[in-house]
Amino acid sequence: MQTLSKRILEHATGLPEGAPLVAKELLHLGNRAAVDQALSRLAQRGRLLRASRGIYVLPIENRFGTRAPSTAKMVENLAKQRGETIVPHGASSANALGLTTQVPMQAIYLTSGPSRHLQLGAQKVELRHAPGWQLIYPDRAAGDAVRALAWLGPEKSGKAIRTLRAKLSPAEVEKMTSARGRLPTWMAQKISVLVSHG
Repeated sequence: MQTLSKRILEHATGLPEGAPLVAKELLHLGNRAAVDQALSRLAQRGRLLRASRGIYVLPIENRFGTRAPSTAKMVENLAKQRGETIVPHGASSANALGLTTQVPMQAIYLTSGPSRHLQLGAQKVELRHAPGWQLIYPDRAAGDAVRALAWLGPEKSGKAIRTLRAKLSPAEVEKMTSARGRLPTWMAQKISVLVSHG
């Protein structure tokens, strides 16, 4: 008979890269206390990474050794598993849209869930609870633009609006426009300028 640890590892290898392992989803393999112990032992042996309390992830093995899974994939899988909206922080969005050359030193994401930290090998990941308006349009340029403007603030967003006008498609500008009622007043005014000069 296979050991519980071996069955957990087999289960983990069948999951996509960065899929979080939590005891509650492994109860088909054993009782809760035994699963918790097996996960903890696997992490101590380096077979799993402990991302945070109760959340583990399988490291990726390749010809160069082992590495932590991609942060983006881990966050994406965590969002699916927990039913949360998780999006890149405004600083990352601003960089991706060419509104700043600053590259964030730490991986920060905004979430509809509680604020918490993850550890993926040497990489620290911060999940910050954010208001609903900062989480709109995940996976769309319009949502990235809203988060970038929020990070830049009212003073720096005027120049950014001019850049966004050139970068965003009419469909994405329309998405931003339709969200004005959910946004802070200063941002709704900036987006109105984007439309009126479109």
